[in-house]
Amino acid sequence: MSDLEKRKRDVIAFYELMFNDCRPWEALERYAGADYIQHNPDVEDGKEGFARYFEQMAEEYPGKHVEVVRAFAEGDHVVLHCRQRWPGDVVYAGIDIFRLDDDGKVVEHWDVLQVVPDHAKNDNGMF
Repeated sequence: MSDLEKRKRDVIAFYELMFNDCRPWEALERYAGADYIQHNPDVEDGKEGFARYFEQMAEEYPGKHVEVVRAFAEGDHVVLHCRQRWPGDVVYAGIDIFRLDDDGKVVEHWDVLQVVPDHAKNDNGMF
């Protein structure tokens, strides 16, 4: 397995463990580096802020689920294109960008989310 393929695999495992399995501390222990920089304005910077956010999301939104539709890796970055399903039939199209350190551990995160609309002006879909 190439280094880039391993990075994609590990980032997907990190994302699924913290989001789908609701185990953010375990995700951090297994897949995060010493520091964790967060760019999402709704999440506090650092590992504790990350874990608290996802613990709260697990409590408030049981059954939330993310599906990784595609993943890209280049250098020290991995990009995931995801479908997020939240209780109440809310579906988001998301792009998550992760930077990894020299050991392949997640150390930085950016994301962009958009609600998937009921109707579109084209038939192409968001995934």
